[in-house]
Amino acid sequence: MKLDILVIAVHPDDAELCCSGTILKHIALGKKVGIVDLTRGELGTRGTAETRDGEAAYSAKILGLHVRENLRMKDGFFQNDEFHRMEVIKAIRKYQPEIILSNALEDRHPDHGRAGDLVYDATFLSGLPRIETAIDGQPQEAHRPRLLLQFIQDRYLKPDIIVDISDHMERKIESIKAFKTQFYNPDVEGLQTYISSPEFFETVIGRAREFGKSIGATFGEGFTSRKLLGIDNLFDLR
Repeated sequence: MKLDILVIAVHPDDAELCCSGTILKHIALGKKVGIVDLTRGELGTRGTAETRDGEAAYSAKILGLHVRENLRMKDGFFQNDEFHRMEVIKAIRKYQPEIILSNALEDRHPDHGRAGDLVYDATFLSGLPRIETAIDGQPQEAHRPRLLLQFIQDRYLKPDIIVDISDHMERKIESIKAFKTQFYNPDVEGLQTYISSPEFFETVIGRAREFGKSIGATFGEGFTSRKLLGIDNLFDLR
């Protein structure tokens, strides 16, 4: 299946926290969008890999994703090396996306920045025909997406672009709450963590309000880019 947008996120729930409004907006515009999670988040203090599998599947239905899969890399211990780059390259070539959204290049959780670099490198390498890959014995064609953006996670980074998600904020929150073992939920028992407090959830909403305010909208999601971004018409800018 060829996708318009592929989100490659290291943990199930990263996409929901950081770019689910953008996902919902573009699906509403008729675009095909999917998520590839790199790990199952098995090192998380709350829940299990199995419960997060179920939560990710439930969230995928809320978002209306065209596909969601998990590469089952080792949470906390994957590396930006040849083996892992090749796995990401195969995923990119499988879905042939025009745009990739991925993890922040620097953040509180070390997996985020490492995943951001991994996806950045794999995105470039995916366009080189001399790197040969295959799925089920079938050779894949080289493919390089035309745009790679990194979402902004726990730490504030100045965005290079902000997407207005005002019409989709309610559904975004619903997709985050699908991960009931991870975020604030008084009905779920277990050790409390940095992300399971009600205060953390409020910061997610506050960040969306902050980015939205910057572009004259109610809610927004911010992204950074390693390359300069161009437009065809100045009147497309807010």
